[in-house]
Amino acid sequence: MSGVIRRSGVQVLRQWSVLCIAGVETRHTTLSTFNSARLSSLTTARSISTTLALLDSEIIKTPAFAESITSGDIRWTKEVGDPVRADEVIGEVETDKTSIPINSPFNGVIESVLVEDGDSVGPHQDVVKITLSDDVPEPAKEEASESKASKAPSPPPPPTSEKPVTKSPSAAPTVPKMPDRPLRSVNVAEITPIQSSGMSDIVGGFSRKENRVKMNRMRLKIAKRLKEAQNTAAMLTTFNEIDMSNAMELRSKNKDMFFKKHDLKLSFMSTFIKASVYALQDSPAVNAVIDDNTNDIVYRDYIDISVAVSTPKGLVVPVLRNCNNMNYVDIERGLSHLAEKARNNELAIEDMDGGTFTISNGGVFGSMFGTPILNPPQSAILGMHAINERPVAVNGKVEIRPMMYVALTYDHRLLDGREAVLFLRKIKSAVEDPRMMFLDL
Repeated sequence: MSGVIRRSGVQVLRQWSVLCIAGVETRHTTLSTFNSARLSSLTTARSISTTLALLDSEIIKTPAFAESITSGDIRWTKEVGDPVRADEVIGEVETDKTSIPINSPFNGVIESVLVEDGDSVGPHQDVVKITLSDDVPEPAKEEASESKASKAPSPPPPPTSEKPVTKSPSAAPTVPKMPDRPLRSVNVAEITPIQSSGMSDIVGGFSRKENRVKMNRMRLKIAKRLKEAQNTAAMLTTFNEIDMSNAMELRSKNKDMFFKKHDLKLSFMSTFIKASVYALQDSPAVNAVIDDNTNDIVYRDYIDISVAVSTPKGLVVPVLRNCNNMNYVDIERGLSHLAEKARNNELAIEDMDGGTFTISNGGVFGSMFGTPILNPPQSAILGMHAINERPVAVNGKVEIRPMMYVALTYDHRLLDGREAVLFLRKIKSAVEDPRMMFLDL
């Protein structure tokens, strides 16, 4: 009996052990399932956060303006949906004196424009919203060139050797008789001019359409300053002509060595700047200015030459400072630096602020003669023109010489005619014989 009871107890213990082991396995399986679900949820959360990070948007603001500028008109070079790369120009702010570019600081796609094209904006203003993305394609320059090459027109077929067959007329054409009276008589009072319909811009076969374009701020500022110069200064212009033979010979003999040593081109502008500085030092009144607020004459012991440069957006006048301390190399280096900044639209307000004397070279466009207008508040401006060969009298003989007309417009409130004429003659002498500047004659 006791043996039966002992065997039953052993079986009960075995069943209890099996149940315990099954419980442990079940608990392990449950924990494993829980951990897997938790890991899956964490992975999903990370994926969602990564996707949200890739779809983040950033708002770009306008850059800082100079102290004298409070607002400008915005011009967009990109549209909504266009991809942009970091440091790429997406628009610019046109101010009174220059254009300030708006660069994208990161890669992305333009999501929305917060300011319409042509609207006025201030510094540090929200203007555009960009969706961040690293999948921005590079500009395909090679593909564009290949496509252009593939679209090149094929050469025309060679002309055939067959000659066109012309038929000779069998008989001479008959000449119609002249009418004895007008074919149709119409009273002049009954003739009415052609009227254009409201639905068409074509009148009598010719277009009569008009387009209105808003003036940009730079053009408005130029117009305002030129009109102020007309209304304020008593402008008068004197003329002279310069024999460019010696200046051209000096340039042709030394331009190659000058370029080889300094990596700069030798131009005629440096000759005229050097001659202007020489004449301004001899006539300090031309370098002076009238202070209209106090009615004082302000004389300067420094010479800053403003050089008028024409750009597609308007006339800009960057300043070459302290020209009285420059030689030919310094002048050419400064001009090259300003020209590069003008081509890249990188001129700042500080580059065009100030100036005591202006030189404008209309000769690069072929101008033969002209009267420049003052650049206020300056008192004089020199106008250069094209070089043309003309017959001139030299030592009692007629010779063909390269000649240039020059014009000096000055403020007659400050300068008398004698001073202006002598100043222009000083420039003429220095350009025709540069040795005068070296000998200080």
